[in-house]
Amino acid sequence: MGTDELYPPDRLEAARRATAAAGLDALLLTPGSDLRYLTGYDARAGERLTCLVLPAEGEPTLIVPTLERPAAEASPAPATGVRLVDHADGTDPYPLVARALGGPVAAVGLADRMWAEQVLALRAALPGAAQRLAGEVLRELRIRKSPAEVAALAEAGAAIDAVHARMGEWLRPGRTEAEVAADIAGAIRSAGHVTVDFVIVAAGPNGASPHHDTADRPIGAGEPVVVDIGGTMPSGYRSDCTRTYVAGGPAPADFVDYYAVLRDAQAAAVAAVRPGVSAEAVDAAARMPIADAGFGAAFLHRTGHGIGLDGHEEPYVVAGNGRALEPGMAFSVEPGIYLAGRHGARIEDIVVCTTDGVQRLNITPTELIAL
Repeated sequence: MGTDELYPPDRLEAARRATAAAGLDALLLTPGSDLRYLTGYDARAGERLTCLVLPAEGEPTLIVPTLERPAAEASPAPATGVRLVDHADGTDPYPLVARALGGPVAAVGLADRMWAEQVLALRAALPGAAQRLAGEVLRELRIRKSPAEVAALAEAGAAIDAVHARMGEWLRPGRTEAEVAADIAGAIRSAGHVTVDFVIVAAGPNGASPHHDTADRPIGAGEPVVVDIGGTMPSGYRSDCTRTYVAGGPAPADFVDYYAVLRDAQAAAVAAVRPGVSAEAVDAAARMPIADAGFGAAFLHRTGHGIGLDGHEEPYVVAGNGRALEPGMAFSVEPGIYLAGRHGARIEDIVVCTTDGVQRLNITPTELIAL
């Protein structure tokens, strides 16, 4: 897919209209996913100011350090219609923001994860402007993925599936979690990702901690091993997929029993996805079979999170989120069962709500995989 499809110029106009509708005079976006979403520019975050100034009325301006102007010019940003302005080292860039706004403003939306020093500098440069979060505006634009974005997520899903398909090359008794993780990280890159975002290899009792990373503990024969991995593709879109394995011997009988419950619960939650169904209803579809089997307290986290240019974004599939799903919403479905001190399991796929149902973007088998 071309960058014009993934980062189309009309996004800036849509964001401009949404900014005005929210009662803001402009958005001010420093490096991060919102800036990339609107311009395609994967900007470097640093002490030198990079900032997209997007007025509700007026020309959008991308302010960049002089030494990074070539990178900005080589990005999709110029094709979106933004004007580039650069600032040399030793000069104050914040008056450039005020100038790009074209006059006094009453309220601006700042990138949600802007550095505090930049927030305070902008407050000083725009003393009459109230500061709100740009996420109030951009969240609604980003929550529904375009066909090009879905294709990018599918490409990411296929790449991480290819890594899971090779797990038998690395995961075996006697090797440590850290050793296996190092092999996996290399494979994530060789599968097409430009960065490795995370590698969780959690064997035996470590599998009972959903956010365990890795340890130097050797993997035991017959131990369940939770492998949760993901990365970022050249497009900027992310992968995230979890499978649970058993290496070198039969799994514990109680684990086999509750893994069957987990697999049915994950399949039920995926099947529940369709337009009009609430996010919390999908969470309930995963949670109910697990609770009915007596493991409700062992399902410790929400069922899923949105994914796109961020690994975690809207919509969140969790109790209390009554938002109805819509076509183009992409998110994980990842129930888990975690028995402290013993073992755990998780199954995770990225799915997309379609016009009439659901599309799985991870298609590797979900049954317990014996290596």
